Amino acid sequence: METWVLALFLGIGLAAATGLRTFLPLLMLSAAAHFGLFGITLGESFHWVGSTAALVALAVATAVELLADLIPVVDNLLGVAGTVTRPIAAAIAAGAVFTGLDPAAAVIAGIIVGAPTALAFSTAQTGTRAVSTASTAGVANPLVSIVEDVVSFVLVLIAFVLPLLIPVVVAFLLWFAWKGARRFRRPRPVA
Repeated sequence: METWVLALFLGIGLAAATGLRTFLPLLMLSAAAHFGLFGITLGESFHWVGSTAALVALAVATAVELLADLIPVVDNLLGVAGTVTRPIAAAIAAGAVFTGLDPAAAVIAGIIVGAPTALAFSTAQTGTRAVSTASTAGVANPLVSIVEDVVSFVLVLIAFVLPLLIPVVVAFLLWFAWKGARRFRRPRPVA
């Protein structure tokens, strides 16, 4: 299989995870590149992602994001901000793994692969959070947040270890979100 296919699947996995958490997937990518884990290498325009400075900055940003997302109301504000930040972060993450491409082509590939994928997952997350907020007055939001953290983390690990599984995993997660959305949109019978 061509190398670009593996980069594509890795980019999709990172972008999907970034659609749930802006900084966690970038932190994991930075750590993998910095420490030489999972055979992850970065394109020449993206070597900065694996730098010590980026690793430290992403660790701080990830900690702040994960903790802030546990606070009701703040979590919804993060979701709104994530509509803009997550596609940008996903474009960076996806573009960074297209190592066989010219730097400009890697950036374009990152935008094409990363931004729409992250936006799809961010939209699904926003819908889930809205249902959780409306149905539990935000009480269940910290639990939903932890589940999103775990899903984002596991998605990145799968992308690193078995990128060929990413299309199946992403399709399942989108199907699951679609089924959940349909369940809550169905008109309830009047008794």
